[in-house]
Amino acid sequence: MVKKYGILGSGFMGQEHIRNLAFIEGCEVTAFFEPNAEMTKASLELVPDAYVADSLEDLVTHENIDALVIATPNYQHAEQLAAIAKLRTIPILVEKPLVTEPEDRAIIQDLAANYGAPIWVGMEYRYMPAFQRFLQELEGATGGVKHLTIREHRFPFLHKVDAWNRQNSQSGGTLVEKCCHFFDLMRLITGDEPTRVMGSGWQAVNHKDEDQPSDIWDAAFAVVDFEQGTRAMLDLCMFAEGAQWQEEISAVGPKGRIDCLLPLPKRLWPESMGPYPHPKLVIWPRDHSGKIEIDMPVEDYLNAAGDHHGSTYFQHMAFKKMLDEGGEPVVGLKDGWMAVQMGMAAQKCSDTGEAVAIDKTL
Repeated sequence: MVKKYGILGSGFMGQEHIRNLAFIEGCEVTAFFEPNAEMTKASLELVPDAYVADSLEDLVTHENIDALVIATPNYQHAEQLAAIAKLRTIPILVEKPLVTEPEDRAIIQDLAANYGAPIWVGMEYRYMPAFQRFLQELEGATGGVKHLTIREHRFPFLHKVDAWNRQNSQSGGTLVEKCCHFFDLMRLITGDEPTRVMGSGWQAVNHKDEDQPSDIWDAAFAVVDFEQGTRAMLDLCMFAEGAQWQEEISAVGPKGRIDCLLPLPKRLWPESMGPYPHPKLVIWPRDHSGKIEIDMPVEDYLNAAGDHHGSTYFQHMAFKKMLDEGGEPVVGLKDGWMAVQMGMAAQKCSDTGEAVAIDKTL
């Protein structure tokens, strides 16, 4: 059955959703709302027959949509979700971070209790093919994760409309905006809940001489303690685009270590660095029986459709399956809130110097 999608916010990420939905049989983008004229023009080049709504209300109440994708600036999500709930009950995929302020929790709690359709949080990193294989190999390679590190050494924040992602007040801060992905992966990899978070972040190099003053961090560390004793660490640097691997996820247990290695997006790979490397896994047995390398190439058309190694496509495949067959979102409101709460805690610790306890309830 064909599912018709409305896109709320069709800027950089909204257009990635549009491109990937075009690859999936039974998916059609029929309407969108985007207040920026340049982004509207670019979106119409992708879906020329789509209805161009003139407001959130116009889009949400449009009769020709079955599901809604929210890809607006972070600080708008909570208010928009609350507004949508008053207008219509419709399945939603909302981009990360789910919300940006501690006070937004009340809105999420109300949605969890009263909204009558699924709300899926867009944690694309879960759906990278190399990471999915990492999860499959995890137990056999490690014998149970005890020590987890995630390193992202990457390029600076991209330019967004009105530079909204340069302000902590609008983005939620780097450890919420960017790193909620990694806090979500920590919970998924460990299968456990965090108890406390420590963090230290700062603005080291980037965005200091821009026309519009910025207070966004470009480097940080965070440490997370989990209920069952596993410890996890995040190492973020956003002025390290010269590195071969953008993300390196390493899980270690009594049997050995497994690494998930992910390069820059293909469109950003410079020829001076040689051929584009495939994402890969490396398994390091503790008994020295020999490392195992597994290449995880991504189809060119998926690399061309976005910057997340095909994960937006695979996420939409899972979302479409839920729409067709029913069931609960794989990444629900609690997952979205926990990832945000962990990021907020790391930022708070950086300001106060004190570890922050995590409330595991929604």
